[in-house]
Amino acid sequence: MRMLALRTAQQLALNDWCLAAGFVRNLVWDHLHGLADVTPLNDIDVIYFDPYDTSVATEKDLEQRLSSLAVLPWSIKNQARMHLKHHHAPYLSSSDAMSYWVETETVIGATLGHDGKVQLVAPMGTAALFGFSITANPRHGNPKVMLDRAASKGWLIRWPQLQLKI
Repeated sequence: MRMLALRTAQQLALNDWCLAAGFVRNLVWDHLHGLADVTPLNDIDVIYFDPYDTSVATEKDLEQRLSSLAVLPWSIKNQARMHLKHHHAPYLSSSDAMSYWVETETVIGATLGHDGKVQLVAPMGTAALFGFSITANPRHGNPKVMLDRAASKGWLIRWPQLQLKI
């Protein structure tokens, strides 16, 4: 399913794109916990960076195009406008935008190179993701948001070996 999602998203030929957040994070946490059943994804976060068209309507159109290619729970966000939601200076790229996400373990994505091989996008590295932790990202600025997300999403129930780090 993940390779199908990557190949489908690649068909849109978006600028600076990847499938991010739980798309990679959940798979790694499942593996670390030895879970035979892969955790289902509530959505597949497709992020891209286009400073010339930041309309929500374009995102919705792209979601519809993806849904016509593969029936998956797509969620598309242009990172060129997300700084407004979070009251940050304008982001420079998808990777820059990701570096402000709530948990460092979520700041990772996957894309396909021109050769069709999976490439990771990890502006904060991958160490935290493999460290059995849920870590508040200091660039985000509010550790309570991380604690609330971990609780509301049931991460410590699904992956009980994880430790919260503020």
